[in-house]
This record gives sequence, C-alpha cells and structure tokens, in this order.
Amino acid sequence: MEKQQVLINGERLKQMIEEFADYGRTENNGVTRLALSDVDIQVRNHFKNLCENLGLTVKWDDMGNMYARLDGIDNGKPPVVIGSHLDSVKKGGRFDGVLGVLTGLEVVQTMMENDIKPQIPIIVANFTNEEGARFEPSMMASGVISGKFDKGKMLASTDEHGITFGEALKNSGFVGGKENRLDEATGLIELHIEQGPVLEKEKFEIGVVECVVGMCCYEIEVTGDSNHAGTTPMNMREDALFATNSLINEIREKMSKLDSELVYTIGRVNVSPNIHTVIPNKVVFSIESRHKEVSVIKEVEEIIQGLSHSVPNEVCKVKTTKLWDRDTVWFNDQLVESIEKSCKSLNYSYKRMPSGAGHDAQFIATYLPAAMVFVPSVNGKSHAEDELTYWEDCEKGVNVVLQTVLDLIGF
Repeated sequence: MEKQQVLINGERLKQMIEEFADYGRTENNGVTRLALSDVDIQVRNHFKNLCENLGLTVKWDDMGNMYARLDGIDNGKPPVVIGSHLDSVKKGGRFDGVLGVLTGLEVVQTMMENDIKPQIPIIVANFTNEEGARFEPSMMASGVISGKFDKGKMLASTDEHGITFGEALKNSGFVGGKENRLDEATGLIELHIEQGPVLEKEKFEIGVVECVVGMCCYEIEVTGDSNHAGTTPMNMREDALFATNSLINEIREKMSKLDSELVYTIGRVNVSPNIHTVIPNKVVFSIESRHKEVSVIKEVEEIIQGLSHSVPNEVCKVKTTKLWDRDTVWFNDQLVESIEKSCKSLNYSYKRMPSGAGHDAQFIATYLPAAMVFVPSVNGKSHAEDELTYWEDCEKGVNVVLQTVLDLIGF
C-alpha cells in the first residue's frame, strides 16, 4: 500500500507567525526586531522555550547562532538543518526570515504527530544578524562561521549608539562556544519569501532556488568645472551633471542589450556643489549589477570601465573605481533536485530561479550542502510593513520543505 502523504498544520503555522510578530510588532502590522535588541533577545528566548518544550536540545555558538536539535536514530550522521533568521530591519515585515525558522519548528512538530522518527538528527537554526540593520554587514554570523568574515572585525562593528556587536552579544546571554558552530550537515534548507514579484506575476506557487547571483559594484566620478549658471553659455560649460546624464543613458542602452535577467541600479548620486545657481563641477554615483553568469558580469564590467572614454576630456573627466564584487553561489544539485521532486509530489507549480538578494544559505553553501525554497511575495514587497505572503503560500512552502526533509531522511 502506498504511504499517505504527510502534510503540515497550516493553521498552527499561521498562529506561530502571528505570535512571533508580536515581538516587535509595529502600528502598521510590520515588525522592528533589530539584532540583539531587547525584543530580539525576547523572541530568541521564546524560540528556545518552544524548542525545549518539544524535547529539542538548544545550543548556540560564539556568534549567537542558535541550533535546536532533534536526535535521530543514528546520531553519528550529519544532521538535516532547517533555518533562517529572526532579526528584522526597521519597520520590516512579519515573514522575512522568521518564516524559515518556524518552518523547522512546524516540520518537527508534524513529524512527531505522525510518529516519524528521523534516521538522522534534525536541527532548526536561527542565524544571528542576517539583516545587518543594526550592525553591518548583512549575514554577519553565517559569514563568520563560513570563513567569509573576520570574527574580530565583526565583534567590533558598532550600531548608531556606539555599541559594538561584541558588547550586545555578551549582554544578550547568547554567547556560546565555538565548538557549537554548524560544521556538518546532510543538507541545509532555507525557506524564504521571494522579496520580488516574479512568482506572483508568473503565477508559480514555489520558487526552486538554484543560486544566489553574483554582482559587482562601481563608483563613477565625473569631474567638470563650476561656473555661474546665468552667464556661462551652454557650449562653454564643463557640466559634470550633464556629462553624467549622458553616461547613465549609455549604461542603460548598452546593458539593456546584454541579458533579460541582468539587473542594474544607480542607487546613489551625489552632486557638487548642489546649488541651483552653480554649474555642477563633480558628480559621484554608484552602479551595481547582478547576474548569475560570470560572462555577463564580465561584459557589465567592460561597459563600466569603458565609461572613462565616453566623455571628451576637454569637457569632463571620468574615473571608475571598483568597490566590491561577489561570485555567484550555486546551491547543491542533489538538494535542488530533491526540492523539485517534492514540488512534483505535491502537484505545486514551480519555477527554477536565482535569488537576487543575499541569504544565510549562500554562505553556508560555500562549505556545506545547502538550498533554498521561495514562496510568493504579494506585489513583490519586502523590508516594509506591508510585506505579505498569503497563508496558503506559506503552508505550501513548508510542505515542500517537509517532503524534502522526509526524502533526505529516507522516509
């Protein structure tokens, strides 16, 4: 006889999400829960209590990452890890991060209710300071345990009041041992809201995430010469802002021809002296580009680096400076295929897709098998109080993770 498919309790999941949203809930039904703030410490303790009430053993490492462990039949084998983060940005949403943590709790409870004893351990994880909203950079703690960030520098990172991350971590009561770090896993699965409009617009229920895209960021400095705005003829000006406008049009024209999945943003523009009666003598602006293929990012960089020859030197000078870049992180093929298999078994429509935003799973994927599942974001909104993912979509996402976990433990 074929085994009956096990499904999660959607109403319980909804109640947990709303319950966790009470820790830092804003007037407009969003959440402000900055890393290691009083309200973050409260929600961490609430998470710890829930896990222990289920019989899980909760530990945390030297960066405050929390790991709630359900033992398996064979505890000598690497665990399956389900997790994300509980911290938020200022006036963020109820779903970003917390959905991925509560996915783990719901999966564990569903297995217990159905008398499913896992062959290998299961860990529900909460990674510290994913957002970087209080202490920069984002994904700080997963970055440290994956070797991407220097721990000493991260501990010295300060918030707007001059409090260091190290001080806040010590005061939180969640300083654990380095030996508790996540150092092995059969696989890590992070369920997350998409934070973009693609799934909703294309009417897919699930996003099977293949990678977190690579990116590069440049600063462009355009230097001209200030003069009187009323007395200088147009053909005698060295106007840095007009030159910048020409460069931006060139960027859009050339980059639009590269690939439909390429995204690029001019997010910061500083104009000097920024006075309405003075011709601008300097403009500094940023250009950030993201794509999964190295070859496309290389073409982007060639376009940006060529901008210095686009404006005649007698008009303005153009300097390009690379600020930073990031390689595409591809998720584990076997895990991605298992997630896809779960979507098919549940008859959910799905799309293989990249993630344009960064997540803890991308750092974990550099040293352990990892993968991600997306669920739709209404109007693509996130990092805002009106962030919304419909309850039925949350439920479907957790069901996909559950089926994937059952696949990994051989059920």
